[in-house]
Amino acid sequence: MPVKSLPVRDGSIQFRLLQQYLVLLKKYPILTKSVTSAILSALGNLLSQYLEARKKAQRGAEVNDIDVAGATRYAIYGLLITGPVSHYFYQLMEVWMPTTDPLCVVKRLLLDRLFFAPGFLLLFYAVMNILEAKGWQDFEKKLRKSYWTALKMNWKVWTPFQFINVNFVPVQFRVLFANVIALFWYAYLASVRK
Repeated sequence: MPVKSLPVRDGSIQFRLLQQYLVLLKKYPILTKSVTSAILSALGNLLSQYLEARKKAQRGAEVNDIDVAGATRYAIYGLLITGPVSHYFYQLMEVWMPTTDPLCVVKRLLLDRLFFAPGFLLLFYAVMNILEAKGWQDFEKKLRKSYWTALKMNWKVWTPFQFINVNFVPVQFRVLFANVIALFWYAYLASVRK
């Protein structure tokens, strides 16, 4: 029995969204990755707020309204930092450690985990501190209180995902892959930085 193919306009909404994303990714790679990062970062913050509200409700404590400013800060961070920085990092990784290098699998993971992760987390703390209009003392206090804990958690949570990402995910999809994982990671960071 012959299989009838559907015209694109008759495809599912998910298929059309994916197709549109791929077109935008090809035409405007940095902008597309930045906007995607902004959306998923804000959603990660909102997820954190939702989980925090559920915990409070279960304890019988007063539940606060949604912190729109917090979600906005995360969106700004995703738009201006996560999208562009990750795009260029993954592009440079391809040049510095091509797949022809027999140790590229290990080198890529070590570069990401030992250099990029600590620096990127520090950048996150610094940018969030600026966006929150906090001073240097508050920045130092948050670093002392939670940076090392967050970095260790980053190494635990992100290492298997980044192993897959930097070695097996096509370079044009690495930011998206990381952003999907970051949806939950930003929910964690939002709670640990408080």
